[in-house]
Amino acid sequence: MDLPHTDTPRLVLLRHGETTWSAAGKHTGRTDLPLTTAGEREARDAGRRLAGLEPAVVYCSPLLRARRTAELAGFTEAVDDPDLAEWDYGPVEGRTSAEISEIIGRDYDIFRDGVQVLPGGDAGPGESLADVRRRADRFVDRARPMLDDGGTVLVVAHGHLLRVLATAWLDVDPVFGARLELGTAAICALGTSHGLESIEAWNLVAG
Repeated sequence: MDLPHTDTPRLVLLRHGETTWSAAGKHTGRTDLPLTTAGEREARDAGRRLAGLEPAVVYCSPLLRARRTAELAGFTEAVDDPDLAEWDYGPVEGRTSAEISEIIGRDYDIFRDGVQVLPGGDAGPGESLADVRRRADRFVDRARPMLDDGGTVLVVAHGHLLRVLATAWLDVDPVFGARLELGTAAICALGTSHGLESIEAWNLVAG
């Protein structure tokens, strides 16, 4: 599905294309994986769906899968922003939610449970949801002046990070991000309606 056209400034979000871990449902934080062949195809398709978008600036996670998605989508001059890196999953990196649920004996939800749920985890502390929200808030604060000047801002990043970024834009509890499903290479738009920050479009995927 294409992004609806508008002349109103907005924050446009693009999740990276498929990787082997995203295809398997594994938490992929700072592990720097490339796109699969399917992921590269998704990125090119996202570029076609964003044809005509003329962002004032494109910001990108510094991780390879996001950088390559931006490049294949046609946004070769994207600016790396460390605040757009994916959630640092620490002990749950590389595991699926089903695997984590089996270990802890109950259904696992990262937005509710965080990353410090495994006994004897030794993969580093990772980030809390509040940590990720602070990064998202910093980015929104940097983007607002460009939006206020009439420019659209494109963000190429990751599933969980972008879901938290949406909660920062809406100024709601970041736990709400659990309700915002986001597929690989999906496109979203955040804007303003009647003086309130709003979601104009969400999880637009090729169809």
